Amino acid sequence: MRLAYFGRASQIDDLEPRRHRVKKPESRRKPMPELIFPGPEGRLEGRYHAQSNPDAPIAIVLHPHPQYGGTMNNRVVYNLHYAFHRMGFTVMRFNFRGVGRSQGEFDQGIGELSDAASALDYLQAMNPNSKHCWVAGFSFGAWIGMQLLMRRPEITGFISVAPPANMYDFSFLAPCPSSGLIINGTADRVAPPKDTHALVGKLREQKGITITHEEIEGADHFFRDDEVHMKPMIDTVQAYVRRRLTESTR
Repeated sequence: MRLAYFGRASQIDDLEPRRHRVKKPESRRKPMPELIFPGPEGRLEGRYHAQSNPDAPIAIVLHPHPQYGGTMNNRVVYNLHYAFHRMGFTVMRFNFRGVGRSQGEFDQGIGELSDAASALDYLQAMNPNSKHCWVAGFSFGAWIGMQLLMRRPEITGFISVAPPANMYDFSFLAPCPSSGLIINGTADRVAPPKDTHALVGKLREQKGITITHEEIEGADHFFRDDEVHMKPMIDTVQAYVRRRLTESTR
């Protein structure tokens, strides 16, 4: 079933103005390994950042809405990518179909879910010894990531940043198969906090998993302020993932 987008183009997932982009530290200015891999509708373009340890956990990071400027180079996606790599993950992000050099056309989330599944297949094939698999997504990417979670039981944890619970139906999470972190800003006007709270409340009624919910005070949908909003969000994600990696439960 296709789910329509009900927001306005001016409200959702556009790339940040250049002045808001995170300045890359010297250690991050080396070129990212570019990647072209097969997808359901042709090639998909990605960035792949491996660890030397063949047993390293793996993570995939999903970008916001393709029709409103979302790409794998979105600030939130970029920072999540490097956050996972700093924690010892082999990590991959990619452009959904029709974005950048990825072939195909936007498919209302159905095709994008297939793209995400293909990306995870590729990442797993490259890292067959990995024992931990995580998915992270921002906005539209959070919605796709949660759907991927339902279809791939090997995913052991998720990070959902600013999930647009006001725009998309998350009722498919019944039950949610894995514990994870949902994080949003208190000043988010694209995905209002009240809708995120309602989503968290429904998920917390389910047994066998733990849904952790954190809010970044004053942050909007894009976590525009690097020091006040983006850094605390990334720090929260890292603290959560590091704690989960020491636990044996899902």
